[in-house]
Amino acid sequence: MSTDTNATPMPSDVDRATYDFIVCGGGTAGCVVARRLAEDPSVRVLLLEAGGDERVPAVGDSRVWMSNIGSERDWQFRAEPSATLNGRTPPLPMGKVLGGGSSVNGLIWARGHKNDFDSWAEAAGDPGWRYEAVLDLYKRAEDWDGPANARLRGVGGPVYVTLPKDPVPVAHALMEAAAAVGIPAVDDLNAETMESESGCGIPNVTVRDGNVRVSMANAYLRPVMAQSNLTVLLGARVERVRLDGRRAVGVDYVHDGGQRCAFASAEIVLSAGAIHTPKILMFSGIGDERQLKAFGIPVAHHLPGVGQNFQDHILVAGCVWEYRSPEPPRNNSAEFTFFAKSDPSLPTPDLQPVLEECAFGSEITGPRFGLPADRASAWTLAPGLVQPTSRGHVALTGNRASDPVAIHANFLGTAQDVQALVRCIELCREIGNAPALRPFVKRELMPGPLRGAELETFLRDAAGTYFHQTCTAKMGRDAMSVVDGTLRVYGIEGLRIADGSIMPTITTGNTMAPCVLIGEKAADLIRGAHRI
Repeated sequence: MSTDTNATPMPSDVDRATYDFIVCGGGTAGCVVARRLAEDPSVRVLLLEAGGDERVPAVGDSRVWMSNIGSERDWQFRAEPSATLNGRTPPLPMGKVLGGGSSVNGLIWARGHKNDFDSWAEAAGDPGWRYEAVLDLYKRAEDWDGPANARLRGVGGPVYVTLPKDPVPVAHALMEAAAAVGIPAVDDLNAETMESESGCGIPNVTVRDGNVRVSMANAYLRPVMAQSNLTVLLGARVERVRLDGRRAVGVDYVHDGGQRCAFASAEIVLSAGAIHTPKILMFSGIGDERQLKAFGIPVAHHLPGVGQNFQDHILVAGCVWEYRSPEPPRNNSAEFTFFAKSDPSLPTPDLQPVLEECAFGSEITGPRFGLPADRASAWTLAPGLVQPTSRGHVALTGNRASDPVAIHANFLGTAQDVQALVRCIELCREIGNAPALRPFVKRELMPGPLRGAELETFLRDAAGTYFHQTCTAKMGRDAMSVVDGTLRVYGIEGLRIADGSIMPTITTGNTMAPCVLIGEKAADLIRGAHRI
């Protein structure tokens, strides 16, 4: 443990700029919050983003999104070694670039199931989070270019959402095979499917003109970047929130190699994601007092839920077939998905496999099963669990802002998750080996007809992240909740959180769209509170 103190040198007067609002993190939700607040020209907004400019080819071209993983645009987090994954330390990619995850992810726009939001409303004691209430926010955000549905879909919003115009042929065959096992094919997975028990189809994507990514940076921020009331600093890493008693008044951050400080006269919004938001809170003295005291961090407010309740969708790498005639990836390289239940008694679909238009294996399963070096010679149906019962946590490792946090992901930490994913692997194999797929299959490469202990070993060697880390500063009313239904941090004035960390439970499906929703909701709450 470091013996450094938690103190930060006072910045010079030239660094002591004051704004009305400071948004810490220019990721998916942070871009939304900054844009909506800056729409009032009388409001001064500072957005601090640790990453760089998103206007680079690897971000802009939707077909090569995986090249960002492990690059300078990825925080390159790894989970701690876990016995539940046979000692593995899976990578946990998160965007380190303007736009955050929306600039580096697989571009699938999945709103989440009706039951997700109704359960959030129950947790928060606030009907404003119910499904029927949040539909209006989704409709306001979207510019939907797909099957018209006046009740459920919006047009004219900042986020262009569409369906791939020319998906790879194997995607249509997968729809036919899934329908044959009772998972109905639908035209729009964000319509009635998100109110029902199952559905398969071509996912909604944030792709324009064939292969141009629509990130939340270019959807929300770029159109207003020239406004004089909005300041966006890239390469600005927030370290802590400054408190005056129990009120948040400013933030300390590093920029251009130097310590800086900015002050907010109205509010500070943490939008740094499910790893950095709890870290910033803890380094600000807000968290479990036992952990803070153990590292010599002065306790400003005991809030034991900070960093707890970590959740992520689990993706298995994967069920792989060699192409009979290879097809190059198109659009977002993931043009099929489905939602289904591992157990009919469940209230909400808990499975979401996704097509990966290449060979997709883990660091263990890939070599073990001899996956081809030419990844484009195969395709993968990757089993996914989107209602996990496992819970992890994020913990401090030192008392310097440069010290990393330890991420205890606890994937497959419950027997229920293992059973669900075993069922999902079996279901993916049934679909992939169906008659409808025979024109696209030369042979199955992985995993083959494993059973019992062998199948469970494969699962533990293959399971990893869906890139959807969430829930570490959850909204609710119990002792482990960090924010209330208005996203205010308990016990601290002038401080809210607006990112995936506030989810009480992770949503059913990819988390980009719910993070946009959280940003829209936060902006409405802030504007209403300050009458702007």
